[in-house]
Amino acid sequence: MPRYLERIAGAAGALLLATAPAMDTDVKVGLVPGGPHPYFANWEQGAKDAKKDFGIAAADYKVPAKWELGLQNQLIENLTAQGYNAFLIFPGDPVATNSPMADLQAAGIPSIATAGCTKDPTPALFCFGTDTGHSAYLGAKELIKALGGKGTIVHFTGNLVDPNTQLRMDAVAQAVKESNGAVKLLQTIADIDRTPQEADEKINALLAARGKEIDGIITTAWLPAVSSATALRRIGDKRIQMVGIDHDPVVLAAIKDGFVHGTMLQNPYGQAYIGSYVMEEIVGHGCKVNDKAPFKSVALTNRFIDSGTAFQGIDGVDHFENSMKAVTAELMKTFKATYLICP
Repeated sequence: MPRYLERIAGAAGALLLATAPAMDTDVKVGLVPGGPHPYFANWEQGAKDAKKDFGIAAADYKVPAKWELGLQNQLIENLTAQGYNAFLIFPGDPVATNSPMADLQAAGIPSIATAGCTKDPTPALFCFGTDTGHSAYLGAKELIKALGGKGTIVHFTGNLVDPNTQLRMDAVAQAVKESNGAVKLLQTIADIDRTPQEADEKINALLAARGKEIDGIITTAWLPAVSSATALRRIGDKRIQMVGIDHDPVVLAAIKDGFVHGTMLQNPYGQAYIGSYVMEEIVGHGCKVNDKAPFKSVALTNRFIDSGTAFQGIDGVDHFENSMKAVTAELMKTFKATYLICP
């Protein structure tokens, strides 16, 4: 088995992948999130592994000092000047990020909107990320099931500048609507995914004021998930059910100890790994995106590829990485044949 398959297959076992042989190239991939955030940390390892496995000259994770669109744009410009010729970019703004992507395109440099989409028409080759609406919907359904199909829930979510946030809010509302009145959405609190202090203050305040009315919590952003899990542990009452998001150790420990029902995993590792591989194929080997590929249509774009999601409850929580490594391996199995046309 190739070493890269051993790394990403995890619990999935040996899968046969059709990939180009590793070779040294002049491809330099820059992976640029909108700002500092723990979600993107797995981009770094995914990029490192792709560099090693596919002979990419550089696949480097570079983070703006803070969440400001101007800083992200400046970082992209600086990396371009340093010779980076392919980019995976989390959109600092779903519309405004099209401008630096257009500048890259004019210079012959491809980009992929990664972990969040830019709004069509966009210079991005495609959008590669979690189907956030679908993930939030599945998470809300898991919560409602844990509640026995009825109760009052609250939704803690991310920043409204994040193009994923509204999709998540709509999805949770849809899951509640499908309960035909058996489940009530008491409140949605957004814009609490910038600092732990911000999330802690608003979540603890709501639980202190109205905790007795709340039967369940759905969180669809990283920091609100951590703050909610911490708050439930502090309260010490396991009556309130919670479904979180992502894989912060605080959330995983709370699942093991019974304070959190489960979490919706995303696949940032796979986004970086597969995204970097795609850039190696396009820039290094002359492949092109297949315009007739089975892209999904989501709110912002008609060229979306789902990087995968999975519910993680207490079963297997100690080896949660295997769930997303299996998703990555499965995507890699057919990605090139499905989404690329190569010489």
